[in-house]
Amino acid sequence: MSYSFQTNVTSLVAEQNLRVNADFQSKTITQLTSGYRINNSGDDPAGLAVANKLRSSVAELTQGVGNANDGIAILQTVDGGLNNIGNILDRLKTLATQSASGTFSGDRATTNNEFQTLLGEIDRQASNIGLASGGGTGGQYNVSLSVYIGGGSTQANAQVTVDLSGSGNVVDSGGLGISTSAVDTQTNALAAVTAIDTALTNLGAVSGRVGAGENDLQYAINLAQSQITNQSAAESQIRDADIATAAANLTKAQVLQQSSVAALAQANSSPQALLKLLQ
Repeated sequence: MSYSFQTNVTSLVAEQNLRVNADFQSKTITQLTSGYRINNSGDDPAGLAVANKLRSSVAELTQGVGNANDGIAILQTVDGGLNNIGNILDRLKTLATQSASGTFSGDRATTNNEFQTLLGEIDRQASNIGLASGGGTGGQYNVSLSVYIGGGSTQANAQVTVDLSGSGNVVDSGGLGISTSAVDTQTNALAAVTAIDTALTNLGAVSGRVGAGENDLQYAINLAQSQITNQSAAESQIRDADIATAAANLTKAQVLQQSSVAALAQANSSPQALLKLLQ
């Protein structure tokens, strides 16, 4: 190795290492203060691409859970209306049974008046929950509910469909087959009892489809929440900083930087020793 006043190679090497150590310390401090191992694309380009995809999927699934909860709320509204209609049918059967008896001594006209009023209430409630003929005021429910949740391999697998369309889901008096029923005579009352039994069966079938839809959405929510947990954990492994490792690296960086500064000072003073060769 030659000695020169013009170029202090040792000083240049020490300066380069000082710069490297300073960058290492800065990167470590950034990780500790941000909590992320990847703070810019240069830290881990491939890892960042994967982490961003996972984060996007988690955002999609999180909103999907909200969508599914909205769908359950809609179906619960429908279910509540169906329960009310079931209660009304119970009252209608009570009136029909009363009027169908030859021992009935009351006024069948008065009984029939209540009966017809309750038929109108069934129509009103069916319209409000959108399961009347033509959809009613809530007609948006009288269609297929496609709830997008996400997380599927295809868009078809990423959504749950609850089919409440079609005449089989109409629960007004016409759809239940009791719109023309009456209890103004014993004969009509006997016919009404049979019609109401059929109406209760049909109403139960619709309630079953609504309940199955609620369960499907709840299962989809459970799966989505599991996916959110697992994908968030996977993203954390890629993006988040290991604080214990970062803290150890900070100590290492500080020691290296201090030793680099000391070494640079020694390297800068070494040309002074060459002056003794000229004495």
